[in-house]
Parts: sequence; structure tokens; C-alpha cells
Amino acid sequence: MNKLFDYLEELFLSMGTPEGWAVLFRELLAMFITMFFILIIAMISYYLTKYILVRTVYRVAMRTKTSWDNILVRKKVFRRLAYLAPALVINYMTPILLGRFEVLANIIEIATSLYMVVISLRVFLSLINAFHEIYESYESSKGKPIKGYLQVLKIIGYIFAIVIVISILLGKNNFGWLAGFGAFSAVLMLIFKDPILGFVGGIQLSANNMVKIGDWIEMPKYGADGTVIDISLTTVKVQNWNKTITTLPTYTLVTDYFKNWRGMEESGGRRIKRSINIDLNSIKFCTPEMLERFLKFQNISEYVETTENEIEEYNKTYNIDNTILVNGRRQTNIGIFRAYLKGYLNRHNKINTGMTFLVRQLQPTDKGLPIEIYVFSKVQAWAQYEDIQSDIFDHILAVIPFFDLQVFQDPTGADLRSALQFKSEKP
Repeated sequence: MNKLFDYLEELFLSMGTPEGWAVLFRELLAMFITMFFILIIAMISYYLTKYILVRTVYRVAMRTKTSWDNILVRKKVFRRLAYLAPALVINYMTPILLGRFEVLANIIEIATSLYMVVISLRVFLSLINAFHEIYESYESSKGKPIKGYLQVLKIIGYIFAIVIVISILLGKNNFGWLAGFGAFSAVLMLIFKDPILGFVGGIQLSANNMVKIGDWIEMPKYGADGTVIDISLTTVKVQNWNKTITTLPTYTLVTDYFKNWRGMEESGGRRIKRSINIDLNSIKFCTPEMLERFLKFQNISEYVETTENEIEEYNKTYNIDNTILVNGRRQTNIGIFRAYLKGYLNRHNKINTGMTFLVRQLQPTDKGLPIEIYVFSKVQAWAQYEDIQSDIFDHILAVIPFFDLQVFQDPTGADLRSALQFKSEKP
């Protein structure tokens, strides 16, 4: 090739070109031809790598039974590796073929080094994304999300890439500028405050198993009430029941209060806790006629009979004067009503009787006597749970009058009109 360049130089001289210009033309032509040759070799290396190596890997991945190699192909890990081939060729051939063009060789070397840093970073990010998808294919990933940790690795990768780029631009192995990097630590802490807090919060969430994707959480302060659909380094996304998305800073789940309903979902039941206020004026002792009527109710017939026999035995033992109801022991309509509710709920096929089961009286108030139902349904799905709860209280409200009881209700306009009408009709 040097003979070709010498011939061209003689050709320029024969055409009357000054010797200085002839040498310059010769060198420029030599430089462009060499660069074109290197570029051709680099392009050939790229296409060989892409169409032979990458396609071979793709075919092998499609034939294997494992899924991780398919994910690596889908995330373009091998395709991005192919972009390194031309840079390696240029980086290797430049000092050999363009050694005498020192300035140009240095520029090309710096450019290819920067290019290799960028491609290496992209390969690194693709590997992280592929690893994340592989990890999420396992069932254990639902309880231990690692997206936040992988985002930290990405940030570290970006930082290393920036450090290497600056070092390449300043000169080989010149890391002295890092000595002054500590002066900017306060600024960096401010810039990366959310990622740092999110990273620490993510570690605590994962280590303490506080929340995972698929959990139903409730955080009224931020208007979040729904299912966790994503946990990242800085944010947690919650899809609310109205299908809106609430985005929370990760660290708020550590620093603030939130309710996780996972315990309910894993317990096998969902709590029903509701009370009905009974009018105190309707509570009374049971008469023989009332007891005879209650004996016909299947849910409490055995209870009424057993309790009545026990009371009679007690009153005989202590010579109780039964002519006065306040003497001795007596059954009340409210007590039998509570027994009825227990029997009814015990026989309900949607109630989990193996969990907490209470029918209790609460403190009487100016609103009457609260009778609270505290049980757990077997069904946890929201819509079905509400249907079960409503059906139960539909029945309870309907049977209250059968026990000569009344539900307490504040007077309404209709009640006041009836009272005024009754007063006006009195003689």
C-alpha cells in the first residue's frame, strides 16, 4: 500500500504540484483510505457477529426447554453485545494502521472507548432487566420483590459509566479528579434523597415482609385503598378499588401508618362486625305464652326448653315466689333473641365458626342497647362478602319483631306528624 501512496505522490509532483502539497495530499489520501479500510472491516465484524453468533444463539434458545435463555434473547442482551465487535476491531486496528497519525489515532481511540462504555452500560442494563424477569417467573418473587435493589444497581452502573467517561476524556487512568468528589457529597445527598430513602425503606419492607405485590393495603393519609401492583426503588403503586392509581414514596410505608389486609386474606375468613340498637322499652321478661311461641323456633327450641328447666329447678331449690317476676331467675326476650342469633349464625354455611364467634351486648346508650355481631365469613371477595353480610342483617332485622323487640330509631317527621295527629284526635 505504501508503493501506491508513493506512486500517487509522484503523480502529484508530475502534475506540477508543489512538493509540500503533494506530501500533504499523499498523507490525507493514505489516512482516508486506511480509515475506510478499518471501517469496512468493522462493519464486516458487526454483521458476522450479528447474523451468525446472535442468530445461532437465538435458534439454540428457542430449542431449549428453559425460559431464561429466551428472556436473555428477548431483552436483546446478545444483540447489544454484537455492537461491541466493530468497536473492538477499530480499537485494535487504529494504533497499527494509523499510528503515524497520532492526533487522529487518539481521537478515534477516545471515541471508540466512549462508545464501548455506552454499549457496555446498555448490555449491563439488559442483563438486569432479564434477571428481573427471570426472577419474577418464580412464585417466591411475589413475597420478595427485588425491583428496588435492581434499580440501585442501575444507578451504580450509570455512576460508574459517568466516572469512566470523565476519566477517558481527562486522560487514561486519571482519577485524581475524584479526590474533590467528596465536596459535592451534600449536593448528591440532596439530589438522590428519594432513591436513598427508598432503598433503605425497600430493605426494611422486604426484610420485615411488610408488603408485597398483590397485597391489599389501606393508607387513608394518601388516599390509597387497594392492591399493590408495583414496588420500585422510590415509589409503590396502589390500584384503588375505583381503578385509580395512587403512587406512594417507598419510605412512607416505613415512616407512616398503613393497614395491610394480607393477614385477613391468609386467615381463611373476613370479619363481620356490626351492631343493631334495640329499643330499651321493648325489653321484658318472657311470659308463658311467649315461651310457648319461642319453642316453635327451630334455632332456639332446645335452648328455650333447657334453660327453662334449669330456671325452674333453681327457683324450686331456693323457694322462689314466682308470683312476682323480679324474684328468682327469668328468661328475657333479649336473652332468647341473642341465643337465636347464635343458633342462626352457627347454622349459616357461609360463616367460619372456627374463628372468633361473638353475639354480645355493648354498653347501653341513649340510642338503645347495641347487640353486636362479631363473626367471620368464609368468603373474602369484597362483593360476595357484602352480600353475605347484608343477607344476615336482612334476616335479623326481619325477625326482631317476632321476639316482641323493636329496633331503636330516632323520631322522624312521619313519627312527629303521627303524634300530633293522635293528640288532636283525643277528646
